[in-house]
Amino acid sequence: MTKRREKSAAVQCRPGCAACCIAPSISSSIPGMPQGKPAGMPCAQLTAENRCELFGLPQRPAVCLSLQPHPDMCGENAAEALARLAELERLTRPGAEKGRGNPAPAR
Repeated sequence: MTKRREKSAAVQCRPGCAACCIAPSISSSIPGMPQGKPAGMPCAQLTAENRCELFGLPQRPAVCLSLQPHPDMCGENAAEALARLAELERLTRPGAEKGRGNPAPAR
């Protein structure tokens, strides 16, 4: 178990992944998105190269600063990371049944 924790701590963001800039909702204001960001929508600060324009700047939302890469979240590739984060968003959105979540709303 100790080895897994050491490995988890060493995980770094995959260049160009951007799953954490797309899947989760952000309730705080972001430059270009004053009402926050809905789940599944790319952040307004995401570049064409899937890089954050606010990385390292004080305008970066606290939720973005606190999100750290982890194998359970990031998976093996960007598509897996996006799917895992989308599922976490679904399970934790307000109104989700504890442990089960709600089905996605009809569009």
